[in-house]
Amino acid sequence: MLYRLATPVVGDEVVEIRVLQWHGDAGAAFAPGELVVELETHKALIEVRAGQAGVLRRIFAPDGAWIRVGEPFAVFSDGHDEPMGDDSAAEAAFLADFVID
Repeated sequence: MLYRLATPVVGDEVVEIRVLQWHGDAGAAFAPGELVVELETHKALIEVRAGQAGVLRRIFAPDGAWIRVGEPFAVFSDGHDEPMGDDSAAEAAFLADFVID
């Protein structure tokens, strides 16, 4: 199954979040609890950790990119061999823990 990773809502005033650093490239597998990506608002650093096992298949926002809150910025799958097809096929949300410092 394909999953989308979307930016979290972190407050009424925050409309964009910047991608600081991905901790893997497309094809990297993540176990629950592993750090996937670090995000930044104007006031906080956000660590995104995998809440389920998954494979990072496609990144829409590279390091340094600004993305709107709620917007999908990556696609994950259960395994390496699942066909990607159309990006819109990623229907369910990838479970992730957004830890805000």
